Amino acid sequence: MLETIKETVSFIKNETAFQPQIGIILGTGLGGMVKEIDKHRIIDYEDIPNFPVSTVEGHHGKLIFGKINGKNVIAMQGRFHYYEGYTTQQVTFPVRVMKYLGIHYLFVSNASGGVNPDYAIGDLMIINDHINLIPNPLIGKHDPDFGARFPDMSDTYDKKLIDKAMKIAHENNVSIQQGCYIATTGPTLETPKEYEYFRIIGGDTVGMSTVPEIIVAHQMGIICFAISIITDLGVPGKITKVTLEDVQKVANEAEPKMTLIMKKLIAGL
Repeated sequence: MLETIKETVSFIKNETAFQPQIGIILGTGLGGMVKEIDKHRIIDYEDIPNFPVSTVEGHHGKLIFGKINGKNVIAMQGRFHYYEGYTTQQVTFPVRVMKYLGIHYLFVSNASGGVNPDYAIGDLMIINDHINLIPNPLIGKHDPDFGARFPDMSDTYDKKLIDKAMKIAHENNVSIQQGCYIATTGPTLETPKEYEYFRIIGGDTVGMSTVPEIIVAHQMGIICFAISIITDLGVPGKITKVTLEDVQKVANEAEPKMTLIMKKLIAGL
């Protein structure tokens, strides 16, 4: 895989000399944050050797280089999912590429279903832990260039960034939660009993992304921060039928709050 990564990195470096410090992965309905980037270069995924292509509505498939508050960023407008038929190694391939392009931080966002009864639709939840129910992206032949074979995951989400994000939210009157994100394969939304199970095992939200990318980033020594927008509820008595359009609508409405926190966090790095 290392040679494939280096091939992709070489192509990108030939396209732009821009050197990112921070990687950003934007989830369903959250691509609007790219409006905040002072853009230097945009490359379509389909033009990048070895890169997967987004197949999900709301994931545009562009790699964007630019600045946010003076910091060099590389943003994925559109991510990849295991349920699209990609392996978890393919899903996380862009994270490894971003590491070899020079990032030190990874900021990840997603839309998720809340299973904590204290949560409301439109809330933000900073992820401080996860439960992974998707095949682990580190399964298979190990390359020591990527990091430890058995990376410790006890301190995956950076506590300093979490504390700063909580402070930013409170100073700006943004409703904010902290909790555990459960990653499932999808693409089906959960049954009532699955929601109940996820709550029993310690989850606060559930979604179909993020954790594979975080596992790979953590293995490679990248400092990680992740945030969810609660777009629907899997709480007894509050469960309703949900469509992708419903998820996108809530995510779009809540996105300015997430963008505010992300921008101020990046400014303070």
